[in-house]
Amino acid sequence: MPAEKIKILIADDHAIVREGLKQIVAEEKDILVAGEAGNAAELMELLEKEKWSLVVLDINMPGKSGLEALKDIKRLYPDLPVLILTMFSEDQYGIRAIKAGASGYLKKVSAPTELVIAIRKIVSGGKYINPSLAEKLAEKFGDTDKAALHEKLSDREYQIMCNIALGKTAEDIAQDLSLSINTVYTYRNRILEKMSMKSNVELTQYVLRNKLIEI
Repeated sequence: MPAEKIKILIADDHAIVREGLKQIVAEEKDILVAGEAGNAAELMELLEKEKWSLVVLDINMPGKSGLEALKDIKRLYPDLPVLILTMFSEDQYGIRAIKAGASGYLKKVSAPTELVIAIRKIVSGGKYINPSLAEKLAEKFGDTDKAALHEKLSDREYQIMCNIALGKTAEDIAQDLSLSINTVYTYRNRILEKMSMKSNVELTQYVLRNKLIEI
């Protein structure tokens, strides 16, 4: 009787990325990419229809972000492991992803050499976290008194803060995240209030100083 295949569901809004990931695992006889989603709604639809071994999830998707989708997955399917695969560095979203229930965090540039290793480790019950993120997690949970200002923000607020620091306009952010411009401004005001700041410049300086974006 043949061994059961590791059935993967990939959620990424770029078809070319999904194709690339399929090619990376194509030579592995026991791993099968059996489903693809371009946004969180498609992802949740596929999760309802079939049983999966692992979800490979991007953070930056239109509409509901990958981190929000991750929280939905962990609420509805608590035993289903999720590997975050993203262009963002561990400094940006690593701790948030692991706190939200991800079983691993991998940058897209590392996928060709590490994706299969990460899949196998997670499916066998482990976590896939690189040493620098493991160190940050140890610091974070070892010193609860020194929470950084940005940790007060929700995942969506954090995402918008990083976009502001990248120099994107409210119109750009609204389009990227499928939000209204008014909603973006509301988030911005809330971010400034929570962080006791007065301007985008102050916010950007904070983000750069804390290396929350790569430039």
